[in-house]
Amino acid sequence: MAIIKPFKGLRPPKEISKDLACLPYDVMNSEEAAEMAKGKECSLLHITKAEIDCPKGTDVHSETVYNKAVENFNIFQEKGWLVEDSEAKFYIYAQTMNGRTQYGIVGTAACEDYNNGIIKKHELTRPDKEEDRMILTRYTSANIEPVFFSYKAVPEIDAIVENIVKNQKADYDFVAEDSFGHHFWVINSQETNKKLEMLFATKVPYTYVADGHHRTAAAARIGLERKANNPNHTGNEEYNFFMAVHFPDNQLNIIDYNRTVKDLNGLSEEQLIEKLKVSFDVTVIGAEIYKPSKLHEFSMYLGGKWYKLNAKSGTFNDNDPIGVLDVTVLSNLILDKVLDIKDLRTSTRVDFVGGIRGLGELKKRVDSGYMKAAFALYPVSMQQLINIADSGNIMPPKTTWFEPKLRSGLVIHKLD
Repeated sequence: MAIIKPFKGLRPPKEISKDLACLPYDVMNSEEAAEMAKGKECSLLHITKAEIDCPKGTDVHSETVYNKAVENFNIFQEKGWLVEDSEAKFYIYAQTMNGRTQYGIVGTAACEDYNNGIIKKHELTRPDKEEDRMILTRYTSANIEPVFFSYKAVPEIDAIVENIVKNQKADYDFVAEDSFGHHFWVINSQETNKKLEMLFATKVPYTYVADGHHRTAAAARIGLERKANNPNHTGNEEYNFFMAVHFPDNQLNIIDYNRTVKDLNGLSEEQLIEKLKVSFDVTVIGAEIYKPSKLHEFSMYLGGKWYKLNAKSGTFNDNDPIGVLDVTVLSNLILDKVLDIKDLRTSTRVDFVGGIRGLGELKKRVDSGYMKAAFALYPVSMQQLINIADSGNIMPPKTTWFEPKLRSGLVIHKLD
């Protein structure tokens, strides 16, 4: 069963919560971070993207940047922009997008659970990205940003959350610049906190990494590192745990993650379409944007027209949790078989576009001449993600896109 514990959160005063909270470090570059932090002295980006306070051109992975992050982290606490709660607590973090709200429990997950498979993953990680987040955690001795987890919904946990949300005013409640709402409640009742910890320990056998595989892996490695360096290790130290927001699976939606290609592997547009007809029923839609409406249905934008592509029976394996994914069908039947794009991790001929940008972004990239064709996919379901994680398989690259992104800075977990 999953170990999920309350913790003494380090949080901003309500009046600066909106300005301090920011998007995750990995959805922007340094220039974008500097622009987002402009006029916001208390933006957490001064910690998570500390290169914005260093001389231009400073290597983002240099000791200079990590030291600046520590300096800014200390300043934030000295100025009272981050204040630690006196008792260990759970928190509720809710997000609203397009009139729909999802509610997560903020607590600390156990490094041990990651190492023994209680925390299940569905993506591979890159060592360089793991190392970067490890170094920041090592320098600051804190989980500055939360990771995004899911679990199979538990009615008793849902009831507790619903009761608090209905009867307690949110401690933070704001709409960010991306028009998404962010709402945050502190659970002050120790009886409720104990009950939640017990419910996770008895009703939640596994949790699932939705977004933040690199931060999760880095946190688990830091736990092992500190354990090895502490001869008096007991297992109860804060470094054995890391911060995560846990959302019930039935409240989450995964957004499509689409592909564009730079060339047609020497084929004309007409030749490409003829080759696609071997594995797909191809329907010309025309100038109007077409969004796939079901599994194994794709849309293609090529030469100023949209096409509907329906994979023919027998071209995919519905009994294989990886083979049934539309990213696999697209990769096998089009990118590999027709366009000779073999490795999505290394090929420079393919690019990925999150569905939050809309299919108009695909059209824009092709019409500009930068890309030759675009393919839109029907999104992966949470059940497919869970099936893959439970089977021990790994999804192909760039399969899932979760939105809205968690705001960093509403609460921080210190490891000391």
